[in-house]
Amino acid sequence: MTPRLRVTAVRPFAEPDLTIDTAATARILEGFIRSEVGRTSLRRVVLGLSGGIDSSLVAYLAVRALGPEGVVGILMPHRNSDPSSVRDAESVVGSLGILAERFEISEIVDAFTAKAGRIGARRLGNVAARCRMMVLFDRSVEHDALVLGTSNKTEILLGYGTLYGDLASALNPLGDLYKTQVRALAAALGVPRPILEKAPSADLWPSQTDEGDLGLSYDEADRILALLVDARVSQATIVKRGHARRTVERVTRLMVHSQFKRRMPVIAKVSTRSVGWDFRYPRDWKS
Repeated sequence: MTPRLRVTAVRPFAEPDLTIDTAATARILEGFIRSEVGRTSLRRVVLGLSGGIDSSLVAYLAVRALGPEGVVGILMPHRNSDPSSVRDAESVVGSLGILAERFEISEIVDAFTAKAGRIGARRLGNVAARCRMMVLFDRSVEHDALVLGTSNKTEILLGYGTLYGDLASALNPLGDLYKTQVRALAAALGVPRPILEKAPSADLWPSQTDEGDLGLSYDEADRILALLVDARVSQATIVKRGHARRTVERVTRLMVHSQFKRRMPVIAKVSTRSVGWDFRYPRDWKS
């Protein structure tokens, strides 16, 4: 007798829910900042304040975790920066009462480009991002502080960031929040409305916007990424759910091709105990 093949119906998956409990999320992230800073025996953090929603939200979370005296905001405009970015960053400083410094990066970038010659907008943006992070890590020594990162989950998954630039930090409170979730939490914590409503921009050159660079909206990117990453759904299934095939393929390609940005440098193993392979301890390991 030929055995019968049992066919099991595939249960439909639930769409990932991008809504968050903002009060609970804020408590988790405040505790994360307070705990991780405390593990290092330091009491302060520094962060770059761009006037955008991500850095503004991180500043609000840091003040709730450490108090205004525990947060230093660094404004690092370039001559090509939109003047409104500085005004918005200053509004965050004023509303939170934190210590702030202004550090113009134009001359640093100019010194590099004078040696490098003519470089395009993409390379110029990378240079500016790395100059800003160099300033932040220098100021972290001055203030005995840790550098707080401001990149969100959407940017990290799409590779929309500069390696050793804005992707660098000691701690990142937003790395597991999609952009739409960042907006919700920022609104709940009272980030100024002009910051909530303006188009997201890395402010690397005039009229530059994140969504213009990516070629799609953050809302759509978040929905596709949540299906790919959180629900582990195939590209074909996502297309059947109504997303354009080219868009799904583009998001997948961006995520896959930027994997190297999400990992520490790979060390070739030649000994019995290699850093990252066998010699692995917690970041707060004490001898």
